[in-house]
Amino acid sequence: MKLRELRHRAGRVIRHRWVRRTGIAATVGLVSVVGSVIGVMLFAHADLNVGPFSAEMSISPSVHGGTEVDIPPLGSLHLDSHSGPLHLKVALGSLDQSRTEALIDNPSALSSAGDRAVDEVVAGVSRLGLRTLGLAVLSALILAAVIFRDVRRTAAAGVTALVITTGSLGLAAGTLRPDAISEPRYEGLLINAPAVVGDARRIADNYGRYAEQLQAIVGNVSRVYSTIATLPVYEPAGNTTRLLHVSDLHLNPSSWGLIRTVVETFEIDAVIDTGDIVDWGSSAETGYVASIPSIQVPYIYVRGNHDSAAIQAAVDAQSNAVVLDNALTEVDGLTIAGIGDPQFTPDKSETNEAGDDSGPELLSAAGERLATTIRGSGKQVDIALVHDPAMAQPLSGVVPLVLAGHRHQREVSVLPAPEAPAPSPSASAAPSPVPSAAPLPPMTTRLMIEGSTGGAGLRGLEEEEPTPLSLSVLYFDENNELKAYDDIQLGGTGQSNVEMQRNVVGLDEEPAPAASVPVSQPSR
Repeated sequence: MKLRELRHRAGRVIRHRWVRRTGIAATVGLVSVVGSVIGVMLFAHADLNVGPFSAEMSISPSVHGGTEVDIPPLGSLHLDSHSGPLHLKVALGSLDQSRTEALIDNPSALSSAGDRAVDEVVAGVSRLGLRTLGLAVLSALILAAVIFRDVRRTAAAGVTALVITTGSLGLAAGTLRPDAISEPRYEGLLINAPAVVGDARRIADNYGRYAEQLQAIVGNVSRVYSTIATLPVYEPAGNTTRLLHVSDLHLNPSSWGLIRTVVETFEIDAVIDTGDIVDWGSSAETGYVASIPSIQVPYIYVRGNHDSAAIQAAVDAQSNAVVLDNALTEVDGLTIAGIGDPQFTPDKSETNEAGDDSGPELLSAAGERLATTIRGSGKQVDIALVHDPAMAQPLSGVVPLVLAGHRHQREVSVLPAPEAPAPSPSASAAPSPVPSAAPLPPMTTRLMIEGSTGGAGLRGLEEEEPTPLSLSVLYFDENNELKAYDDIQLGGTGQSNVEMQRNVVGLDEEPAPAASVPVSQPSR
């Protein structure tokens, strides 16, 4: 009897109109929140231009609020810019070529670019806020209409979404902390930004001066290449193999355009990269190597001391890349061997990961390993690739040519001949009944150290004079012998120029004079 009475009373409470209204209101509120969140997460983003950058801004629900700025491939920085249930994300995309050229053409625009960027971001955030408000209300209305099929409840859901979204935006605006930009939190490669940048104002000044030369450099590339035909010392034959030697790109995005230009202009058969393709070896930098397939010829690479195993794996994943780590490969009849740098020292120190001072021994041992691999291959290897020139000496007499980088300065030399093993006393005492054949002359090994094709990246701007961009074209005949090489250098302080010097192997006379195009004003 008591159980029936309890059920009866519970049923009356449930059927009470205020209880029913409360349940309907809670359901409408839940649908409004869900619809608003769906609309914000799927559609609350907008494209905008920030200076020369194309950027995308988006808003997403969050407990802590704040702002995230993604700068691929460098990483991201996080700002405690506001509180509230909304998180702002700004993803900087590619540079717009026309806006970049316009910025370089107008010196006064460079100085005012920062102020305009702030105004552009504020305007973009305002537009995105309005877009978010409209999308949240619209999504809540659509979801409520599908669920309730009732005009009044659908309208109530829309009003609720309007109140919730307006309140969230108002809370974010009301708790805005502009000073948060002075206390960012770095992630990815940008963790090292304070250590790398140092005096940001000084480097920015140098970069601004260097940026003014970029347009002239681009125009001068094609002009100086047209002088190749006027160099009579060496004319490549139809069966010549052309290799492009690059090194130490150090995350400079401008390097890819330069490499593509030289590959197309000189009809390059393969590109050889002797390491330090990035700066810190972090996972955030792996996206940088995704431009390798745009070169459209084989890209042969050995790891540098700034390149981690993750970077090497990212290079190896590219369709046209060949990673050599104590291995051999063949390109257009040329047999090439290479080994990665045994040290990983992205902080510019001279010690290895273990923190000891065994660097020279590690480098020499790596060169010995590659020499052993070459001798055991049973093949005539034409080129050996290393990153640090300290790895080259064990290869003397083993290969005719060693390519390296690391020093950010172009240098060509002949390695000292390897020491001949001393004869044993027993062998020297024994008479030789049959005259032995005359010993073959030892192989001469040429060491060619490339400069920095990336101008040493950000590091190249830390000094008063920016590091020039350097790369070389190597010419091999049908016998796989190096016959000539062109040293190309771009940039410099004081004047914008492109300089190329042709060198012919084996000539007693001086190399052909440099072909240069000095420009005092940016070309159009």
